[in-house]
Amino acid sequence: MLNNLKKLGLATFLVAASSLSYADAIDEIPPLNPDEGRPGEIARIPDENDFRVCTDPDNMPFSNNKQEGFEDKIAEVLAKDLGKNLSFMYAFNRFGFLRNTIKAKRCDILMGVPPDYDPVATSKPYYRTGHVFVWRKESGYDITGYDSPDLKKGLVGTTDKSPTTVALSDNGIIGNAKPYRIQRDLNKKPSEMIDDLEKGEIDVAIAWGPIGGYFAKQAKVPLMVKLAPEYEKVNARGKTYWNMSIGVRHGDKKRLAEIQGALDRNHDKIMQILADYGVPTVPVVEGDNIMKTFKENKKNKLKSGD
Repeated sequence: MLNNLKKLGLATFLVAASSLSYADAIDEIPPLNPDEGRPGEIARIPDENDFRVCTDPDNMPFSNNKQEGFEDKIAEVLAKDLGKNLSFMYAFNRFGFLRNTIKAKRCDILMGVPPDYDPVATSKPYYRTGHVFVWRKESGYDITGYDSPDLKKGLVGTTDKSPTTVALSDNGIIGNAKPYRIQRDLNKKPSEMIDDLEKGEIDVAIAWGPIGGYFAKQAKVPLMVKLAPEYEKVNARGKTYWNMSIGVRHGDKKRLAEIQGALDRNHDKIMQILADYGVPTVPVVEGDNIMKTFKENKKNKLKSGD
């Protein structure tokens, strides 16, 4: 059960963070050869002078094929620091993304993964963020937590099956929520939920911080953004804050050490990029681990007799 929870939690986070993308106006992405990278088949040979990033061509504010995302900008800073040749390998971030990108050696670097994400080796966390409440300023709402009265006054948009649905359910609000797909729909814009909020089709949005913060900043009407409280101590399945790291293939120790050095040297520049994109951040929590929290929750419940 613990292993299943870990896989579900990380998969849920990764899909939520990259969900609701759309394919309009995307330049043609070269098709993937499913045999490339398999034993006995032709495969790219990684070059230590390359800083080749595995990324999505249409997943703002994280990345796009015009290098306009904040992960694109951070990659540029790191590559410049290391004196390496920056390039990007594009694939839509759906199921099979890892298998067809970094695992097939088509690229070498993932810009944003949790530090305990098993498929890759990871750097130390370089930022931490969580989910946010977003609402129209004109509404006069004041939302600070899942028990805030204003959260029960209107229709709440949230990503279906994301950790926030746990908190909404526990607080009796899930029946008043509008779900947005967690599985990517390439016909939808990344800003779909915030667009609906701006148009008045929902009254509050609960979104992953980088998505909510960035698109609220782009909105044509004033929107309020407030970090939601961490919920994992109440229910580990409702974990809403995550440390973020850079990932490389297991065994790629030299590359990882170089990236770690560049992250350390460019901390202030990276934090400024995040701020420029409206990404809300909080201090990194060393040793943060969903399985540790789950075990602590279970132990505390047994002590209390719940």
